[in-house]
Amino acid sequence: MPSELKKLNVLMCGAGEYTTGWTGSGASKSDKKIGVVALTCFDQRRLGKLENLSIVGVTGSKWPAIRNHLQENIGNVYKDMDVSFNSYPEGESVNTEAYKDAINKHSPGDAVIIFTPDNTHYPIALYAIEHGLHVLVTKPAVQILKHHQDLIAAAERMGVVCFVEHHKRFDPVYSDARARAASLGEFNYFSAWMSQPKSQLDTFRAWAGKDSDISYYLSSHHIDIHCWMMQGRAVPTRVIASAATGIATSEPYNCVPQTEDTITLLVDWQSLSSSKHRGTAVYTASWTAPLKSGVHTSQHFYYMAEKGEINVDQAHRGYDIVNDETGKAWYNPFYMKYSPSESGHFDGQRGYGYISIEKFIDAVRSVNAGETKPSDYDKHGLPTISNTILTTAILHAGRISLDEKRPVFIKQNGNEWALE
Repeated sequence: MPSELKKLNVLMCGAGEYTTGWTGSGASKSDKKIGVVALTCFDQRRLGKLENLSIVGVTGSKWPAIRNHLQENIGNVYKDMDVSFNSYPEGESVNTEAYKDAINKHSPGDAVIIFTPDNTHYPIALYAIEHGLHVLVTKPAVQILKHHQDLIAAAERMGVVCFVEHHKRFDPVYSDARARAASLGEFNYFSAWMSQPKSQLDTFRAWAGKDSDISYYLSSHHIDIHCWMMQGRAVPTRVIASAATGIATSEPYNCVPQTEDTITLLVDWQSLSSSKHRGTAVYTASWTAPLKSGVHTSQHFYYMAEKGEINVDQAHRGYDIVNDETGKAWYNPFYMKYSPSESGHFDGQRGYGYISIEKFIDAVRSVNAGETKPSDYDKHGLPTISNTILTTAILHAGRISLDEKRPVFIKQNGNEWALE
């Protein structure tokens, strides 16, 4: 981006693992010990793209610990990294709607990055958009198809950018696979697996099973990738869901009784160019994987079409390390590289977790400068709110199928999508 573009003010909603690396009881035990969002924004400010940074949570008393954590693990580790930010709510207060106060103190053209529990995405994103702020919301964008369509309409009405942080689209392997799939003819079969260890149930106990499920939280990755691969080529038509239970609700995790361990969605796809070609997709996600498998997120997919197949294992990338104390582990520096550069600066600008946030920042600055329009980004492979609607349709249909124990059909009526 040209240096003459105006610097952007950013409000980060959510102060947990993904934003700061802080979980309330200390640094996260996952592969995101110093977070992703705040670190990326601190670096983008260092590079001259951002100006004022703010973070809003629910509990004011945690800010001293978070600031100490960020200073020790980011400010003291990377050269020239300023980790200062404005925080909401202030003092010792607890306020579940502190995001409104924070958004009210920002101006149209500023940006909001939302990494909060799944059930809070819609009200926060809608409030921000209606106040003229650009929005990047983590996946799943929302849990209900109508809410997704509401955000599309609101963003169009207000003339703001709204992206969904589907970072897997920026993984070079996944994006290359998507390009190669286009030459393999009609789609036939897709199978995806994504899991995280049972320790995640400790991190997410406050909302796991109550406010969202593992399909929304994890399968949203591969469902979006498959929807992206199929864009303009095929559409989903029917969803049947099945779930395994019994681990999350037992000792020592004690999640609420309705918490599923593993959820599988079976989805029918119909070709848009050939009525005889139908495909089948199976998306499975679990948060009850073994604790010491060597990877935080196990992830792979298989794609078969009429002229070939694609097999991707993104958990084991030919890079593993063995430690006497912890055993073998597979690392993923392609997502976020946390080791400093030779000069001592942050060196993760090529990671796809970083790029997905930077792409949003660049789009917003370009729109604010009048160089582009928000609708321009719908024309490319970017995860705009418009380009991701079928991901929400499949996820919502899966939830209905589980709750009502029946198949759910996805229908298109003009420009609108509906579940039946």
